Amino acid sequence: MVFTDLPFTERVRRIHEAGFDVELWDSRTKDIGALTATGAVFSSMTGYTAGSLVDPDSADEVVRTAETLIPTALELGVSRMVVHPAELIDGQAARPVYRSSGHMWSTGARTLERLGRLGEKYGVTFCLENLNTILDHPGIPLARAKDTLALVQAAGHPNARLMLDLYHAQMGRGT
Repeated sequence: MVFTDLPFTERVRRIHEAGFDVELWDSRTKDIGALTATGAVFSSMTGYTAGSLVDPDSADEVVRTAETLIPTALELGVSRMVVHPAELIDGQAARPVYRSSGHMWSTGARTLERLGRLGEKYGVTFCLENLNTILDHPGIPLARAKDTLALVQAAGHPNARLMLDLYHAQMGRGT
């Protein structure tokens, strides 16, 4: 987070002028036309707005909301849409889970494979990002890098990939 004293579009413009790509989190409240006009390169954006990849009761919501964000991704030229193992509200687990189950693994793999098929249809890739449960995202299931990699491998779709949170991995906390 840089230039936080500036309006969002101006922050994007400054980041672009400094030679960096922009990662866009929640795009729903942003002026997409104004962001496009900055000329910035958007490296990735949030790829869902509700539901949990590993919860059978809300996994359909992940796929449904992912599809609603694809037009924004295409307008901004974003090819990587980021998803997480669970639903987040203000960066925290909406329904914290501290133990994983086989049911969660199988639901997560099936949901990620569905996202891969959706991504293939529209030319985007859904990237499952590991989240650090010790440092700043307690209660996120299947969030370790080796778990997210296993889910991606189980999904087995070229449009479903891993996005490794290197900051946390370098801190020795994201593995």
